Amino acid sequence: MQFDAIVVGSGITGGWAAKELTEAGLKVLMIERGREIRHQQDYATEMKAPWEMPWRGAGDAELYAREYPVQMLNRHFTEYTEGHFVNDAQNPYAKAAGTDFNWFRSYQLGGRSLTWGRQCYRWSDYDFGANQRDGHGTDWPIRYADLAPWYDKVEDFVGISGAAEGLPQLPDGRFQPPMALNVVEEHARAAIRAKWPERCLTVGRTANLTEAKDGRGKCQNRSICARGCSYGAYFSTQSSTLPAAMKTGRLTVITDAVVEAVDYDPVTRRVTGVRYVDTRTRQRRSATARLVFLNAGAFNSVQVLLNSASEAMPGGLANSSGVLGTHIMDHANTLSAMALMPGFEGRTTFGNRPTGVVVARYRNLDVMDGVGHTRGFSFQGGALQSTWSAGKREAGIGADYKDKLRSPGMWRMVLVGFAECLPRARNRLTLDPARKDANGLPLLRIDFAFGPEEQAALAQAKADAADMLGAAGGKVLMGFDRPGAGGTAIHEMGGARMGHDPSTSVLNKWSQAHDVPNLFVTDGAQMSSSACQNPSLTYMALTARACAAAVSMLREGKL
Repeated sequence: MQFDAIVVGSGITGGWAAKELTEAGLKVLMIERGREIRHQQDYATEMKAPWEMPWRGAGDAELYAREYPVQMLNRHFTEYTEGHFVNDAQNPYAKAAGTDFNWFRSYQLGGRSLTWGRQCYRWSDYDFGANQRDGHGTDWPIRYADLAPWYDKVEDFVGISGAAEGLPQLPDGRFQPPMALNVVEEHARAAIRAKWPERCLTVGRTANLTEAKDGRGKCQNRSICARGCSYGAYFSTQSSTLPAAMKTGRLTVITDAVVEAVDYDPVTRRVTGVRYVDTRTRQRRSATARLVFLNAGAFNSVQVLLNSASEAMPGGLANSSGVLGTHIMDHANTLSAMALMPGFEGRTTFGNRPTGVVVARYRNLDVMDGVGHTRGFSFQGGALQSTWSAGKREAGIGADYKDKLRSPGMWRMVLVGFAECLPRARNRLTLDPARKDANGLPLLRIDFAFGPEEQAALAQAKADAADMLGAAGGKVLMGFDRPGAGGTAIHEMGGARMGHDPSTSVLNKWSQAHDVPNLFVTDGAQMSSSACQNPSLTYMALTARACAAAVSMLREGKL
C-alpha cells in the first residue's frame, strides 16, 4: 500500500496528525495496534446503571489482580472502563532492578484520548527555558512564541473550558466559559490569595465543552468520561479529529496492527514505510509512504525506533546521538494535604463537575525560592463532600442509618502536588534482550527513579499545601511528601528529545529526526523537559506545528 504519510497511533496526537495531514491534501494511513471503537456505537457501558453491571461497577477483584494488576491502579479504571485499558497479562513490559513504574495504557482506536484526564494547560518560557537556565537536560529549540499560534489553533478546535487569570507562568488560552468553583473552593481561593497574592487557585482548564461546538454537545456533568461520551462533550479522537480526517476522503484506518519497525533506506537516508503485525492473523505486512509520523505514545514510539535498528543504524533508527531512549520523565506526584473544611455544612452541589481545581506554580519563577529544588510544582485537587458511599466505612443498620446516608457528609478539600521531573540520562528505555511479547517483539524495559530534587519539591509542596488549607480554615488530616510510583501521573514523556544539536538530541525544532528528514515524532517522546503542568495540550500543538512544517517541506521538495 502506498501513501503520502503513515501515522502510527490514533490517540490524542495521532488523531491530530491524521486531521492536519489529510486536510492539507495528503493521502494518509493511520495504523492502530488495538481494536476499533466507533463513536457512540461502541461505548458499551456508557449509559449503564450499577445494577446492570455484573459487579455493580466495582469489577471482578480476582480477575483484576490476575490480568490487570497495573491498570487497576489507575483511578479511571473500573468495571465500566476496563475495556478501554490493556490487559497487563497479555501486554507485559520489563522493569530494571529497583524500578517502580506503573505504565498505564489504552490500546484501541482513540488510544488514551478515551481515558485521559482532559486537563489542558499551556507551557510558558519558564518551562521551555528551564533546561538552559539551570543546566539540566538540553535546551529546547523552541520558546513560547513559537508555539503560541498553535496553542490557539488547537484550543479553537478542541474546546477548552477555563478561566483567564493573567499568569505569565500559566498563559491564558482561547477558552469556553469556565466551570464553576464550588463554595468551599471559592472560599479557599480568596483566603489563599489574601495571604499569598502570588498563589492562584482556579478551576481546572479542561477539554470538556461548556457550549455546544461543531456538532458536539456540551458537557452533561456526569464525570464518567472514560466510558466514552456519545455527546462528544469531551475531546477524543472519535468525537473530533477522526471525523474531520475522514471527511476529507483521504484517510485509511487499520486497526489490530502492531507496528514493529520503520523501514529505512541507507542510500536515500529516508524512511520508506513501516512493517506491522496483524494481531488477528499474526501475518506480517508492510506499507510505504513519503512521510512517517510516530504517535504511538511516548514509550511505544521509542520502542519502535529502537526496534528499527539496522546495519546503517545499529543503535536504533535516528540514533546517531546515542540518546534515544534516555531522559524519560513523569511528574512526581502525591497527596500533599487533605483537610476537613468546617462551616459549610448547609451548602452542597448538584451534578458531577468533570474537573477539579489547580494552583498554578509559584516557586522558582523570577526568584529561586525553592528549598533543594530548582524547578516548580503545582497542585490539582478540589473540595468535595462524602456521599452515601461513605456508608461502606461506617457501622449502621436500619432506617435511621439509611436516612443519614441520604444527606451529604462533611466537606473535605485535597491538594495533590505535581512536581517537575528533571531529565536524567539514567532514566531510560531499552529493549529486553531475552523476553518477547506475543507478536515476537522484544519487551520494552523501563529503568526509572525519581531523584533528590523531586523529593525536595514534594516536601515543600506538603508544607505549602497544609499552610494554604489551614489559612482557609481547614483542619489538615494528612499529607505525604514521597512520590508515588513512576507513571502515577500518567504523563510519561521523553526518550526522543528535541534539541539544537544532532549530537545530543534526536529531533529538531520541527519534531523532525535530525538523521532522517522524513521521520517525525510528535507525541510525548519529543519532550526535553516535563514542566509541572499536564503536557497533552503541548503535544497537540507541537503535532499541528510539525504537520504544517512537513507538508511545506514536502511541497518544496526538501523531503
